[in-house]
Amino acid sequence: MAFKRPISSLVLIYTEGFKVLLMERADRKDFWQSITGSLEDNETPREAATREVFEETGINTQQFTLEDWQLFHDYEIYDHWRYRYAPDITHNTEHIFALKVPSSTPIQLSADEHIRYLWVDWKDAMDKVFSWTNKEAIKKLAEIYQLKL
Repeated sequence: MAFKRPISSLVLIYTEGFKVLLMERADRKDFWQSITGSLEDNETPREAATREVFEETGINTQQFTLEDWQLFHDYEIYDHWRYRYAPDITHNTEHIFALKVPSSTPIQLSADEHIRYLWVDWKDAMDKVFSWTNKEAIKKLAEIYQLKL
């Protein structure tokens, strides 16, 4: 098995009414998240974001505007996922993107990654996601659109 690169993209998918798409991980019950994924060889964060959105939801980002928020977070990789990285890797850099879609956009989950999805009000989404970086991405959405926390 090839090790993952410790660089990833997170894509916050949201609607005009500020509902956020959350998906429950197939490998961790009650771990809700936005789209995430590591960069493949020679891939940019934007290219990874586009690929991951399509793989995990079936959404073609070319139909919408993929927003690069020029924001990234460094975080410690959870112990239960460290085996995916080279032995000396403990931290990951995650680049944050957003994608606004109509609420009627069909979602086709990748069954090996996620078991279900929900459209959740942005405030409720902050409480539901498991990672602090995902919470920060939702806070950034609120900041950009001047939503009250």
